[in-house]
Amino acid sequence: MGTETMLESVNGGRWLDLAAGSRIGAGPVQRQENQDNYLVINGAGRADFLRSGQGASAQVGGWPPGQLRLAVMDGMGGHGHGREAAELVAAGLLAIPACSELAALSHHLEQLHFALQGRFDALHEAGPRPGTTLTMLEIPPSGSPLLWHAGDSRLYEITQAAAAPLTVDHVPATVLAMAGMLDEAAWWRHVHGSHAPQIAQAFILGNTLVDPARLDDGLVGLDAATLPPWLRALPDRRAIELRPDATYLLATDGFWSCRDPAEFVARWPRLFARGDAQAGLEALFAEMEERPPVGLQPDNLTAIVLRLRQGGRDETALPA
Repeated sequence: MGTETMLESVNGGRWLDLAAGSRIGAGPVQRQENQDNYLVINGAGRADFLRSGQGASAQVGGWPPGQLRLAVMDGMGGHGHGREAAELVAAGLLAIPACSELAALSHHLEQLHFALQGRFDALHEAGPRPGTTLTMLEIPPSGSPLLWHAGDSRLYEITQAAAAPLTVDHVPATVLAMAGMLDEAAWWRHVHGSHAPQIAQAFILGNTLVDPARLDDGLVGLDAATLPPWLRALPDRRAIELRPDATYLLATDGFWSCRDPAEFVARWPRLFARGDAQAGLEALFAEMEERPPVGLQPDNLTAIVLRLRQGGRDETALPA
């Protein structure tokens, strides 16, 4: 399930080719429900997302022409609230006004985070509150795209040569690296050479980034002052540039929940060499089904693919 290809005009005549999709999983063993979600608001204010695990859409009133909002969420938590957490964040993102500055975007997201914390805390249920990853791009019609990230979903930049992560996973290995207890090679081996279902920060849930022994309600944006030297170019909240020779992938961790994530990610330049975003998205899902990575674990799969094009039609192709 997912949106069809959209061609969007952004940033002074540049065009963004865009496709999105979400599935409950791949292979013979799958989870009972899809706890992932995604949100795509296109340049005409058309929003696509999941509701109760099914594709849904809405029209956002007063949305600035040409503004884009792209987000993936991976819900987690007991009591069956993982899907609900991701769904509520998608709904909350629909209510946040279009942003062109990082400070404004972060302010609205912090407010949403604490509001949803209060909603789940009011249930007075045993155990930790649920949470969700949130990795998103806000792309104004002029100016640079804004990245905002919490959790272990990722943004990748994929060229003919390699697939490079543009986000840092909020996992225990990153906490150890920040404390000087893991070097660069060990961090890459723990985070990108293997996979463990552990997280140190999530939207709604809170974080253990500052104090691993205690869950704090707030969110921490990792930056050059807190990250180790080899990760300082990848702050969680920053402006980025989109390269016309690259494909960008926002994805949840089901795509690398396997024994050797690096081997599977190394296939991506071939998968995304086919041209448009929709073809790349279909190739990625097909690879998961037909040639899955070794040791694939049951997990949900959600991805948004975008490519920058120079020129294009003087119109927007909305999904059917």
